[in-house]
Amino acid sequence: MAELRIEQWWVLLDVMPKEWFRENLRASAIDPDAARAVSEVGGPDLSGTTLSPGDWDFIETQSEFVD
Repeated sequence: MAELRIEQWWVLLDVMPKEWFRENLRASAIDPDAARAVSEVGGPDLSGTTLSPGDWDFIETQSEFVD
């Protein structure tokens, strides 16, 4: 199965991992629970890595804070 783009998987995430990403913007390591939540909704495998700069930009500028 092809990995979804952030615009597709972000809307599927629960509020808790979204809050973690917003509070830890551009983190060099992703919390294991947040990484697992992303993987479960079809996003990238973030174990041992982080999001791309474009994905961080999306979270910073495009994601809605009212979930």
